Amino acid sequence: MVAPIAVRARHLGAPMRPPRLGRPNFASLTLYLPAAFLLRLIMLGKPAFQSDEQFYLLVGQRMVHGALPFVDLWDRKPWGLFAIFRAAYALPFDPVLSYQVLGLVFSVLTALVIERLARLIAPPRAARMAGLLYLLWQPVFNVALGQSPVFYNLPVALAALLVVEVRARPRHPALARRGLQAMLLLGLAMQIKYTVLFEGLGLGLMLLARGRADGWPPGRLAATGCAWICAALAPTAVVMLAYVLAGHGNAFVQANFLSILGRSSDLREGLVRLAKESLALMPFALALFIAPGRLTPSRGERPAVLSDLRLWGLVAGAGFLLFGTWYDHYLGPVLIPLCVLAAPVLARGDPGERWYERLLLGVGLLGAVAVPAAQVIERGTAAEFSLASRTVARELHGRCLLVYEGDSALYRTTNACVPTRFAFPSHLNAMNEAGALGVDAVAETRRALASRPGVVVMAETGRPNRPNMATRTLVRAVLHAHYERYAVVTLGQRKFGLWRLKVR
Repeated sequence: MVAPIAVRARHLGAPMRPPRLGRPNFASLTLYLPAAFLLRLIMLGKPAFQSDEQFYLLVGQRMVHGALPFVDLWDRKPWGLFAIFRAAYALPFDPVLSYQVLGLVFSVLTALVIERLARLIAPPRAARMAGLLYLLWQPVFNVALGQSPVFYNLPVALAALLVVEVRARPRHPALARRGLQAMLLLGLAMQIKYTVLFEGLGLGLMLLARGRADGWPPGRLAATGCAWICAALAPTAVVMLAYVLAGHGNAFVQANFLSILGRSSDLREGLVRLAKESLALMPFALALFIAPGRLTPSRGERPAVLSDLRLWGLVAGAGFLLFGTWYDHYLGPVLIPLCVLAAPVLARGDPGERWYERLLLGVGLLGAVAVPAAQVIERGTAAEFSLASRTVARELHGRCLLVYEGDSALYRTTNACVPTRFAFPSHLNAMNEAGALGVDAVAETRRALASRPGVVVMAETGRPNRPNMATRTLVRAVLHAHYERYAVVTLGQRKFGLWRLKVR
């Protein structure tokens, strides 16, 4: 372990003892665990709280019975993410609670790593508050339970810790080995979300820059850099090889690498989301760019550490901005460097400095309460969803279910067969996905309807995405010709019409 950098707060006036980064902080754990639990209490146990998470859990359920992601159920997320949700079924608990508690544990562990990173630039209390800040702001951006950043943020944070520490010491004897470990962690994270690639590139270049500054010859730089790249790509290569050997290489490549090129985005809706998120991030902007300096560097390494952390933050932010969709949970990876860089603001100081601390923690707490509460109001309770599941199940009569619009969790809770590979409703009902599926969306919808599903679910309230009017028109025509609406279910502020076959 690299000797930690001593820090000195201006208001303390004397150097602090170097932090012992290798020891687990039990006091922080006793703060983070109950805080994370209380902040997520309103969300726990709700099977349809987030559309993405309920789909991941559905894929995990079908994997138990032999289904293959990308082949039997299509999505562009990496196999590793679905493997995590498959693991939820290995636990002897309700799978919804299992994945949610698993996400809570990952979040707490990530907060502990954030604390360790923050100790490089802030005193102990401030570093501890930085970890708490992460737990507070996760619910603000709907990334607190099972969204992919909840899981991949941990290996990314660990990789960043390795890189920052090894760069802080010139001619570190373990640079190559630490770099290999960091790249392998990033490779594992890429099997949860491929956008980790941007952070991997940034951290990898930082490692190469350290080697060059240490006087490594070009041959050694090239060889070590290739080894680091191989380590980062190894987890994805292993999964891809398994699919190729199973005869599904084309399906893997289309879903994982080609589909994103065919996905479109609504710029107007995206800009509205970006404006809201920018407004929500204002407390961080004030803390990082306007707040007066709190700490005076006590050693020459401090500016380098700060520069590394800032560069990491810029790379994570670039990864968020690049794709143009700007969904709130995409900010999940940006939260880690933001919380670390905000740590000096959280140090005890004069009233002018403490104002920024109160703003960061106060707005985070307010959002952590308000956003999940609004989600429950919008999406409904577990009792409402249970009633909807029973209402659907009683009319299936052994046939499949087609959730054209609604919650994919209905497939899981009714144990219904899925008449299409595209079980995530937006893949067939949203225009932005029409060019990304590898098949014609209208033809696939027609094929699913031709199987005569026992129940079709159709929204009767507004929807956020730009609809695919071609598939929607087709579904409505078939429903009016061969189905009858037998019930309307209410999930929060949403209403869905349930249609059953007229003649079985």
